[in-house]
Parts: sequence; C-alpha cells; structure tokens
Amino acid sequence: MPVTAERRSSSPRLQLPQRIRWHRPLIGLAIASAVVAVIAAIGLVFDDRELLGAPIWAKAFKFAVSILVYAVTWAWLIGQLRRFRRAAWWAGTVISATLLVELGIIALQVVRGHRSHFNNSNPLDEALWSVMGTAIMLLWLATLVAAVLLWFTPSPDRARNLAVRAGSVLSLIGLGLGFLMTMPTPTQLESDGDIIGAHTVGAGDGGPGIAILGWSTEHGDLRIPHFVGMHALQLIPLALVLIELAARRVLMLRSIRARVGLVWTATGMYAAIVALVAWQALRGQSIVSPDVLTLGAAAAIASAGLVGAILSVAAGRREIAGGSAQPSLP
Repeated sequence: MPVTAERRSSSPRLQLPQRIRWHRPLIGLAIASAVVAVIAAIGLVFDDRELLGAPIWAKAFKFAVSILVYAVTWAWLIGQLRRFRRAAWWAGTVISATLLVELGIIALQVVRGHRSHFNNSNPLDEALWSVMGTAIMLLWLATLVAAVLLWFTPSPDRARNLAVRAGSVLSLIGLGLGFLMTMPTPTQLESDGDIIGAHTVGAGDGGPGIAILGWSTEHGDLRIPHFVGMHALQLIPLALVLIELAARRVLMLRSIRARVGLVWTATGMYAAIVALVAWQALRGQSIVSPDVLTLGAAAAIASAGLVGAILSVAAGRREIAGGSAQPSLP
C-alpha cells in the first residue's frame, strides 16, 4: 500500500500496487480450501452422520473457510514485500504446506468417521494427530517469520503500517492460544484415556453449541480466543479500510493522526477482547452466558474504545485546523 510522499499519507487513498505478486503456494492452498469447503457444504446437506453431537462435516467446513481467508491474506501481504522476498516466500510456503496437511487430515478423518484433534485411540489416529501437532508448531514458527519480515519492510503510510503489524502480532497470539487445547485435562490425566487435549473447559468436548461455529453454549470453549485472535490479521486492516472509506465524507479522518489513533484504539480493543474471551473460556464460562465480571470487563473495553476514538478524532480535528494535514481527498 505505498504512498509516494509523507505529506500525502494524510490523504487516505485506497491504492493497490499496479502489480500484485501473489504468493502462489498460498493461492494454491486457498483453492484447495475452497474445494474442501464446497465438498463439506455438500456433506452437511447429504451426510447425516454426527461426531460429538455435531454434523460430521461441520469441522471440515469451518477449517476450510478459515484457512481460505488466512491463505489469501498472507498471499497478498507477502506479495507486498519489497525486501526479504526469498525468506518471505519460504515462510509462506511452509504456512501453505502445514495448513494443507492439517486440512487434509481433517478431511480424511471425516471420511473415516474419527476425531482428528487429540485422538490417540489407535496407532493410525495417534500418528495423524502427531503429524498435525508438528504441522501446527511449524505453522506458528513460519507465521512468526513472516510477521517479523513485515515489521522490517514498513509501508510509507503510518496507519496502514500499524494495521498490518498489529494484525500480524495479534494473529500470532491467537495461533499460540491454540496450544492451550493440546494439554490434557485433569480428568484425562486421571483416566489415561485415548483422548489427550480438549477445547471445552468444565466438561468433555461435545454437547450443545452455536450453529455452524460449534462453540459450546454450556461451558468454556478455548476455540473462541484461538479463532478471534487468529483473524485479527484480517479484521484490524479491515477496520482501517472502513476508516479510510469514511474519510471520504468525514474531514477529521483525513488526518494521519486521527487514523493512526483509531488503529491504535482498534488494536487495543481487539487485544482486550481476545484476553477477555480467553479468560472467560478458562473459567469454564460459555460465551452466551457471561457473568457480571465478564459483562463489566466488556463494558470497560467498550468505554475505553469510545474514549480512544474520541481522542483520536479530536487530534485529527486539531491537525486539520492547524493546516498540517491534507484538507481534501485527491
């Protein structure tokens, strides 16, 4: 998202480079994910099998859509880099390979009618879960490398630069929260069973859940902070896109100070939300049944976000009034 001069960064053009160097292995992963998503959607309609109380194809569908969005985002971001291209290409290739392995095993286990995650019930299931665990670790490391490379190749536009950096860091945190699910629960330690790890806190996996997403409506669910954090990579930059679109009508948002302040505010709120849903899940509390503590924390986050937004817009107003920002869109 380059801008030719620092002064012009105050004027939020929605510019794309003339030529986008899409990362081909990640685009290949996106295509494979789209195919799996279509197959899984068909399976949801015609295959009435269930696993842990949910349609057996639901997990494959969710993962395919999530991986599709994740792959396209990284394929585009890596294509923006003008330095460290070889290292970034390899990082993106590892990301695509590890996610392809994970998606393939999930689809295979659906066909077999077996759990994919945490399953040690027989040698094959144990081997598949071991491969998935290794792939997840490599995915996190490759994403870390890609995020670091983004940090060292900044965009001239401060707000866009911040949005990409913040999104990549929060995405790494979200991926890392997934490791909480791989640890055995106290019940599993006592029983020495075939399932090691769980996403539900306060009960065994399964039971009533939110439609499509499957998140527990009765207990804590560690998939929520994992999902929310991981997709900061898309949502933080998307917030800036919406700010830039609004700047076409709202004069104060044409100030770089306002846009940077609003991105910082969005980042702070997003990080707080990830922390809140992780805390809620670890307490065994369902996302649909928040207690007073959770509601109070959510209200505090919303209030802080409102204050941050007001201060950011006020800073933009002062910059516009002082004549140091671009007064109109080109």
